[in-house]
Amino acid sequence: MLHATGPLLTVDVGERRATETAIDDLLADTVGGRATATALAHDRIPFDADPFGPENRAYLSTGPLQQSQMSFTGRMNMTGLSPLTDGLVSTNAGGYLSRNFVATGYSVLEVVGESDELLAIHVTDEGVEFEEVPELEGATVPETSEHVEQGRDLGPEHCIAIGPAGENLVRFASVMTFDSRAFGRGGLGAVLGSKNVKCVTFDGDVENPLEIPNPPEMDVHREAAQSDDLMRRQGTTGNTEFINENFSLPTRYFREYEFEDAADIGGSAVEEKKYKKGACSACAYACKLPTRDEERGVETEGPEFETVYAFGSQQGVGDIVEVMKGNELCDTLGMDTISAGVTVAAYLDSVDEFGNADLAQEITEKIAHRDGIGDTLAEGVARAHEELGVENYTVKGMEFAAHDGRVLHGQGLSYAVANRGADHMYASMLSPEYAGKLDPEGTLGKAETLVDRENHNAFRDTGIVCAFGDDYVTEERLEELFDADYEDLMSVGSRTIERERHFNNQRGFDNDDDGVPYDLPDLEAAIDEYYEARAWSDDGTVPDARMESATDALPSDD
Repeated sequence: MLHATGPLLTVDVGERRATETAIDDLLADTVGGRATATALAHDRIPFDADPFGPENRAYLSTGPLQQSQMSFTGRMNMTGLSPLTDGLVSTNAGGYLSRNFVATGYSVLEVVGESDELLAIHVTDEGVEFEEVPELEGATVPETSEHVEQGRDLGPEHCIAIGPAGENLVRFASVMTFDSRAFGRGGLGAVLGSKNVKCVTFDGDVENPLEIPNPPEMDVHREAAQSDDLMRRQGTTGNTEFINENFSLPTRYFREYEFEDAADIGGSAVEEKKYKKGACSACAYACKLPTRDEERGVETEGPEFETVYAFGSQQGVGDIVEVMKGNELCDTLGMDTISAGVTVAAYLDSVDEFGNADLAQEITEKIAHRDGIGDTLAEGVARAHEELGVENYTVKGMEFAAHDGRVLHGQGLSYAVANRGADHMYASMLSPEYAGKLDPEGTLGKAETLVDRENHNAFRDTGIVCAFGDDYVTEERLEELFDADYEDLMSVGSRTIERERHFNNQRGFDNDDDGVPYDLPDLEAAIDEYYEARAWSDDGTVPDARMESATDALPSDD
């Protein structure tokens, strides 16, 4: 089976020490990306770790396809113990980082410990350098990139960075790359902030040791270049009006199911502001959205659909430029637009100020700096809702994505059982429900489909393939690319889901944590069906006997 290559690089920021460990056997078993990082996290982060403690570890990992030039592969994975959900979380981002990371020769970066000074870490194929950067305290993400460019002659495509939100331990702070691409969900930016790591750069000249099959690679690239998909012009916002009219676009902090101004913040409105094409590394699909409004002096990348929902309909804001401003604030300050926007919407609900975009942006900045009410909101909805006097619309502490489980019941079931909470990308049950391939009504009988989609997405994040490449990187092409039967690839995904669940079980998670804050038909029975399909215990736990260490053969980094 094709897998990533290169050693694990462990960086202890407290000791200012970097060590390399050969992980060839682990990579052969786990392929790369999310699966490899999850195996390392499961075995090397103590089950009782504090997400903000030095014992937590953050993993940045690549898959084998990042050593190709195939479209839909300009992505990387990050994994760690989430300060938002208190469980393992994996998130991935696009941009141009992956090829620069691969060029250092490593397959995984592991960051552990806690520095007493704010650090920039520089990783090359010749070693690791630690740079104290007290002058970057409070710097935005673009300011940090500028510092790196001036001092190292490396652009933002060589860098991951946190903004003020990460430094201030906002529980949904993002790790950013290329200034506008986010390792968004779950607060891993705050994990780097707790370790006093402001940024990490990657630069090297290691040659690609893998042979990636050419025929599917070239076909995928050609098809991506020739595609006339609406998404190439409007990104994920292209379906905003369709979803609003036919399903649900949660509005005014879940009070309503549709937004009267959806057309003013949807795909056409975004496309009108798009001024050039944008892409990720080596990708001909070019679905990114560089947008600007010269009259009001706003320039950003996006917003994508989730941001249109979080800073638009959820806040009652029907002006695309105001949504763009919220998007740019989050990128600059380093925050997940979904959690930030929904948390601000909860605040607007509490003070009866829906539609007040100026206030929404003011509160967004206060969150990043933990200023005033921002200190409360920086904890996220689950921890702040009682003080605000609003409903707790989260699962496992994570704020909901746009796709409404109250209408898409399979997606609601997915939210209920997902190891990382209310994240739409964990299984994407929304896709067959929107397309009419799966009846959105009801939860029973959907467990097998849910398991299949979870496994598929876990492997997709392992390979690593962009979610927008599913129509191009088909099951047959995955088999050819990875030189393995599709069932074997899905087994890698399944083991990854189990490791996440088992880790969370050891932290006290069980069936009491699987649910949603609204009524769904037959939800308890559907959750039981899911446990049965996974062969887990009735209480939603993974039997210890099924969890063998994947890293026993690795030397300790102590």
